Amino acid sequence: MSKLVNPHGGKDLNPLLLEGAELEAEKARAADLPQVTLSSRESGDVIMMGIGGFTPLNGFMTKADWSGVCDGMKMADGLFWPIPITLSTDTATADSLKEGDEVALVNDETGETMATMTITEKYTIDKDHECMMVYKTTDEEHPGVAMVKAQGDVNLAGPIKVLSTGGFKEEYGDQFMTPAETREYFENKGWSTVAAFQTRNPMHRSHEYLAKIALEIGDGVLIHSLLGKLKPGDIPADVRSKAIGTLIENYFVDDTVVQAGYPLDMRYAGPREALLHALFRQNYGCSHQIVGRDHAGVSDYYGPFDAHHIFDEIPKDALETQPLKIDWTFWCDKCDGMASMKTCPHDASDRMLLSGTKLRHALSEGEEVSTKFSRPEVLEILREYYASIKDEDKVEIKLSGHSAK
Repeated sequence: MSKLVNPHGGKDLNPLLLEGAELEAEKARAADLPQVTLSSRESGDVIMMGIGGFTPLNGFMTKADWSGVCDGMKMADGLFWPIPITLSTDTATADSLKEGDEVALVNDETGETMATMTITEKYTIDKDHECMMVYKTTDEEHPGVAMVKAQGDVNLAGPIKVLSTGGFKEEYGDQFMTPAETREYFENKGWSTVAAFQTRNPMHRSHEYLAKIALEIGDGVLIHSLLGKLKPGDIPADVRSKAIGTLIENYFVDDTVVQAGYPLDMRYAGPREALLHALFRQNYGCSHQIVGRDHAGVSDYYGPFDAHHIFDEIPKDALETQPLKIDWTFWCDKCDGMASMKTCPHDASDRMLLSGTKLRHALSEGEEVSTKFSRPEVLEILREYYASIKDEDKVEIKLSGHSAK
């Protein structure tokens, strides 16, 4: 009997990825189907449904689901879900299709057929409404809003059969773990309380501190890195993974931390994305999710602890995975170590506030970075990466919002 949290929805994992002869037969059939292209974000969603990360979804959401998720964070059947998982296409393609048609879903960048789908509904949405409900803004400078505004004008709903994991397994090997694999790993270790640490950045001292707080009260930590697309200027997944692996090797007790990655693009939806992260971490077997300052935020669109507060606003039975809410963390010279607002009595002048944006800014500008900010082994890897970037490829890292404080 498993001691881990149940998959979302309370039943077994629901991976939609076909295998063996069934997979080969569906691939052959897909070659003769009309094609609908997938954006990078939609391809990531397909892969997550394929590996069971979006259990219990069977495919892309209907208009009733979309409306319910936007307005009340629940699907038409009442299942809690914080962000719409939708597929869009252009009007011309939609007009050539009808309900009941089967289509092949093709990655628009690689040309790979990712899934087949039976269309159950075609519908339009109010994009501004989705942006306001999910992102709290319609400002197209917000990368998540820009993503929604760039969608096609017609959404397609229906169940899917997944044919590929998009090359993530080939690229990242054992680090690309499915929910079934992380659950098996945790059970083999005898872990029942597992905290997920969400990251799209290499881990600095504050991140390390958060993970170690979680280890004090639980069995283990899953450092779960985003492997999909980020915004310009963010550090690529392979560099980030190497830096995190070095940190784990040098500064954590053996067999207390596992590093893995998941295939989604960042939406930068702040509080709502924190809920989505907790939801799929439940599918991965995590009992807790670390929620620090400005979780999944960007610039100053959200308050630094909005992602804490939103967990208090949802029904108590919405998620089994619970938040570990942790206050501002920083290096304090007077404490002579890492501390938080709850543990440090000293003045702001004694504190070094840490953020991934500050670290990227300093490294991109060739500035010195204190080992109070980041471990020397990590800094060595990151300096090597920034030194390899050609001047014409460099992206200016602007300090704004909470990261500038």
